[in-house]
Amino acid sequence: MKMTGETTMEDVKNLVKKKDDIEEQIKAYYDVLEDQGVGVEGPLVDEEGFPREDVNVYQIRIARHNIACLQNDHKAIMIEIEEALHKLHAREKAKHVKDESEAQGGAMEQQVTLPPPFARVDAVTQGSPACGAGLRVGDEVIEFGSVNTANFHNLQNIASVVQHSEGKPLRVSVIRDEQKAVMSLTPQRWSGRGLLGCNIVPIHR
Repeated sequence: MKMTGETTMEDVKNLVKKKDDIEEQIKAYYDVLEDQGVGVEGPLVDEEGFPREDVNVYQIRIARHNIACLQNDHKAIMIEIEEALHKLHAREKAKHVKDESEAQGGAMEQQVTLPPPFARVDAVTQGSPACGAGLRVGDEVIEFGSVNTANFHNLQNIASVVQHSEGKPLRVSVIRDEQKAVMSLTPQRWSGRGLLGCNIVPIHR
């Protein structure tokens, strides 16, 4: 049974079942030889070279021939099982290495690409523009419209951007659970105070 495509655990189970069947058949033929009392090597002729009368020579020959064939089949299937297990193991190992490298790659990417935050959201009012945009308490701000880590000096920078952007969507990027989250926040009049409905405090490094 030569396998095509990807080797699966199911393929291995089928091969093992086939191996067990072969072993059963070999055992059955050995039992035949045992019954006759000759084994695999015992002579089938008497001292004078005539076929022995006390055993079924034909049955013994068939049994010995079948045992030889089945043992070859058994060797072949053991090699197939070994190869199949090797392929499965290699694939699992490759998958594990790939998962590991992707996980590390992802972590590295986060460390490399995420700038340090300059402010943190410490309050968000329900029903406000900030709440609607998806801002949450604890979000650490790395970009607020044109304000970013490189050019942020104080909260007046953000207040100025908000005043000049009433009714216009601002791109806001935050770090949340060590991941970057980007949202669109439109400063506008609502039932509460200000144009955002959230409180932002600077992070001093």
